Amino acid sequence: MGKTIRLTMAQAVAHFLKVQMTIVDGKKVPIFGGVWAIFGHGNVAGIGEALYQVRGELTTYRAHNEQGMAHAAIAYAKANFRTRFMACTSSIGPGALNMVTAAGVAHVNRIPVLFLPGDVFANRAPDPVLQQIEDFGDGTVSANDAFRSVSRYFNRITRPEQIITALKRAMQVLTDPLDCGPVTLSLCQDVQAEAYDYPESLFDEKVWTTRRPQPDADELANAIALIKASQKPVIVAGGGVLYSQATTELAAFAEAHGVPVVVTQAGKSAINETHPLALGSVGVTGTSAANAIAEETDLVIAVGTRCQDFTTGSWALFKNDSLKMIGLNIAAYDALKHDSHPLVTDAREGLKALSAGLSGWKAPAALAEKATAKKKVWMEAAAKAMATTNAALPSDAQVIGAVARTLGGENTTVLCAAGGLPGELHKLWPATAPGSYHMEYGFSCMGYEIAGGLGAKMAHPERDVVVMVGDGSYMMMNSELATSVMLGLKLNIVVLDNRGYGCINRLQMGTGGANFNNLLKDSYHEVMPEIDFRAHAESMGAIAVKVASIAELEQAIADSKKNDRTSVFVIDTDPLVTTEAGGHWWDVVVPEVSSREQVNEARKGYVEARAAQRIG
Repeated sequence: MGKTIRLTMAQAVAHFLKVQMTIVDGKKVPIFGGVWAIFGHGNVAGIGEALYQVRGELTTYRAHNEQGMAHAAIAYAKANFRTRFMACTSSIGPGALNMVTAAGVAHVNRIPVLFLPGDVFANRAPDPVLQQIEDFGDGTVSANDAFRSVSRYFNRITRPEQIITALKRAMQVLTDPLDCGPVTLSLCQDVQAEAYDYPESLFDEKVWTTRRPQPDADELANAIALIKASQKPVIVAGGGVLYSQATTELAAFAEAHGVPVVVTQAGKSAINETHPLALGSVGVTGTSAANAIAEETDLVIAVGTRCQDFTTGSWALFKNDSLKMIGLNIAAYDALKHDSHPLVTDAREGLKALSAGLSGWKAPAALAEKATAKKKVWMEAAAKAMATTNAALPSDAQVIGAVARTLGGENTTVLCAAGGLPGELHKLWPATAPGSYHMEYGFSCMGYEIAGGLGAKMAHPERDVVVMVGDGSYMMMNSELATSVMLGLKLNIVVLDNRGYGCINRLQMGTGGANFNNLLKDSYHEVMPEIDFRAHAESMGAIAVKVASIAELEQAIADSKKNDRTSVFVIDTDPLVTTEAGGHWWDVVVPEVSSREQVNEARKGYVEARAAQRIG
């Protein structure tokens, strides 16, 4: 068997995590950027003690909310393009369940994070323990079973030796470009403290590198033939381009072959948006330029995207009857969507192989000419939308313009997640460098923003991180603002207060609904809330200011550059105004029958729009 070392199961986990390495920019670094922990009776004596013993080699961070710390871990991995990630440990019960929503975020977005929730006693002797869920018909069920549907790999550790294979399998999933996503190792609290003679080889340093599958020869030949036969091809670039670190290859392909590039929410910043062939966002929150080209395209080259409904306009965007699709994706599941011709490969290797096979071929010049003309029109519309204003209640777009003018640039990352801001940012934010745009829009999880900003700053402390968040999301989760101050990680947080859920209120109106239960004024109340976001942020240690205009916002941001800690800017905004240019229909079902004429009229428009969908 070889040499062994006697450790508790929890100690084995800690010692294993600290020796997992990767290569970043030619330098060997730990693959785990640290462990987030909130301790309780289910993990403090086991994993808590073990992490204390390795604190000099594997940093443990304390958070204020388990969901928040998991969001920070997810953002850290996303900002690192999945090359590095973090672990999160909680106690059993509510602590563990608080992380399940974040696990959903990681699963949908295919982001690696290791969840280590405490669990019930494997020996069952003290059952039911504090916070234990009891299933009347299944004695093996615990709260942690909720992780199963949002984990790429789940394992409940009921004996100390089980962790040997579980840890190895966990690393395989966390580092695999196809299976990548959240891993949950549910650690029974008594087993955490049990000792076992582990093989010393388990704790040998291991270096993990990116696997890059090459394209199949037949699939490659078919894709090349389809591109050569096309007249109006367009590349839809998704997050897979960034995770593959294929941004250079993407721009080179577009230039060599004259193919316009449009980007998804996850793919924005995959190409410098000042590039002549970069038309910006596509789909429901798309630019007018990107959507005009997409509507007429006869060949979609979908690179590293899962073709979510916002990207495809609920599959009503592409209107050419001769449309074909190439699914260049590392996952066959995504590559085959909607009868696409699959090209299952790593994005970087796939783009290089395609370009080599297309040597000398270029799309008709008229395509690039039209793209240039459409982009010019869009840029004028975008500049108008973001222009400064003296309005008492500016639009989200005007706030975005102010932030871009004062704090934009290649060294800035703008981060957001939910509400109306993602759509406006997708259209308008001038992303010029990989990772300069960080959007969680797979799960669109309210509350991700501030915690996510913390994780992004931990990944790249040299960058300015701008968190743009509505009052609704701020109220959902803001506790990690205090953590950013505690850790000395300065964030720039812009709070846009439209006094409610403005985005959903607009959607409600757009589907014929009455203004109901979204804006605070339209919700049941005895007293209207008067929330002082400035005072609240200050109470958590931030430097905060409430501004009354776009000019004041720009001045406050400029002044904040000398601040030594997280700075918060609060501004009141209009809940109804959005950028009129661009955009596309989105399939949000309208009731077939209603007593309200507005709903019946909206239903007629819905039925007409749905007729354009490409089913299947």
